[in-house]
Amino acid sequence: MGKIKVTNTFLKGVKIIEPKAFGDNRGYFMESYNAEELSEAGIHTKFIQDNQSLSSEPGIVRGLHYQLNPKCQTKLLRALTGAILDVVVDIRKGSPTFGQWGGFILSEYNHRQLLIPKGFAHGFCTLTPNVNVFYKVDEFYAPEYDRGIMWNDPAIGIHWPVSNPILSEKDKNHPLLEDAEMNFEVGVDD
Repeated sequence: MGKIKVTNTFLKGVKIIEPKAFGDNRGYFMESYNAEELSEAGIHTKFIQDNQSLSSEPGIVRGLHYQLNPKCQTKLLRALTGAILDVVVDIRKGSPTFGQWGGFILSEYNHRQLLIPKGFAHGFCTLTPNVNVFYKVDEFYAPEYDRGIMWNDPAIGIHWPVSNPILSEKDKNHPLLEDAEMNFEVGVDD
C-alpha cells in the first residue's frame, strides 16, 4: 500500500518507524505492521508475541526494563492512544554509547513506532491520560531473566517530564546501572 519511513537514531539499532497513514474526512487507515516492508528496510526480526498496557494517568513511568540473554527481546512499540516519552538506554558492554539514553515522543497522532533491539533497557512516561501502549517482541516473557535499572539513575541522567512519577513497587526498587546485572556485548548482541 505505502512504504514505511525508517530513521536511524544515534543509538545503533534503535530506529524510528513511521508507517504511512491515508486519511480523509472519516479518519485514516494505515498498515501498522508489514513484515515485507520492514524486511526491505533491513529489519528481519520475527516477532512472536504482542503485548499491550494501559496507563490511566499522565506521569506514570514504567521501566527501565530488559531481559537477560538468552531470553533478551527486540521490541517494536507504539502508542495506540495518548502520548508517551519512550526512553531507551544502551546497556551493551563495549558500546561507544553505553549508558547513554534516547527519548522519543510516540503518540496516537504521529503514528511513530520505535524499534528497540536487544541490549537496551526500555521505559516510558505517560504524557496524557489513558495511554494504550502496544508492542511486539521476538522472545517470550521469561520472569527468571527479567531485570531493570532505576528510572532516575543520576549516572544515566534521563530528562523525564516528571520529578515525582507514579511507579510500581517493582520499578521503585531496581538497582542503579553500575549495580545492574547485564550480559550484553557489542558485536555479540547487535
